[in-house]
Amino acid sequence: MTTSSASSAPRLVHPETHPGPFADWGEVPTMIEGHSHTSGLVIHKGPNGENECGIWICTPGHWNCHVVSDEFCHFLLGRATYVHQSGEVIEIVPGTAAYFPKGWQGTCRVHETVRKVYMIR
Repeated sequence: MTTSSASSAPRLVHPETHPGPFADWGEVPTMIEGHSHTSGLVIHKGPNGENECGIWICTPGHWNCHVVSDEFCHFLLGRATYVHQSGEVIEIVPGTAAYFPKGWQGTCRVHETVRKVYMIR
């Protein structure tokens, strides 16, 4: 359950099973293969858009990934493989916490629909 954005600490209880409603954020625009579709729920967005946190959900597919802002994420459900442009392979399973710095580039292959909580700054 979410609290009002006027709360001193906007929050979700059990984000791994939160029923939504989730906003439709559309298909990933940089698809290589498949049709990864995203949706989510913003818990907080800074007054000037300088930071944001929430839940992100993505269905299977393979796409180019370019991180435009520092992002910390904790993956709650699903499986994915990120491959950095250097060739480094990052396997994502439930319980994985990861930090992707601004400028990170590579590919993402979602094998099973992922759900993560994230913080972008």
